[in-house]
Amino acid sequence: MQNPTPMFVHSLTALSKILDKAEAFAEAKKIKADVLPQLRLIADMLPLWRQVTIACDHAKGAPARLAGLEVPSFADTETTVAELKERVAKTIAFLSTIPEDAFEGAEARTIVVKAGPRELTFAAPQYLAGYAIPNFYFHMATAYNILRSNGVEIGKTDFLGG
Repeated sequence: MQNPTPMFVHSLTALSKILDKAEAFAEAKKIKADVLPQLRLIADMLPLWRQVTIACDHAKGAPARLAGLEVPSFADTETTVAELKERVAKTIAFLSTIPEDAFEGAEARTIVVKAGPRELTFAAPQYLAGYAIPNFYFHMATAYNILRSNGVEIGKTDFLGG
């Protein structure tokens, strides 16, 4: 199975740059550091901070599971954009520790994940393509949309990491 970490690192790097722009926006508008992370698209959706942490969880979880490694646990304590950027950086740092050869034979693995009270079981290719990647991009896109809808000047090129 192909190593998915470069895709996650590329998109997390783009997310970090988006968060840089959010931080600059907040400073220019004199918005307190703890305000942006609490923003939501709509009342029943998770706030920005949670969208970022979940995106990071999928980005570190998928390669770790596919490589047969333990998924590192990060505390969800981020309350500022700067702390969210640290979370992204910590996720990228973890991904850089997974050796390329760890993915040999990964397509034959069975992946089990907890999703709330449920336990989901997947063949590795289905887990990556049908669960981990779509969830990662859902939460990354939602984080982008929260910031964009609140005036942060970001566009498609920022999201794509161009």
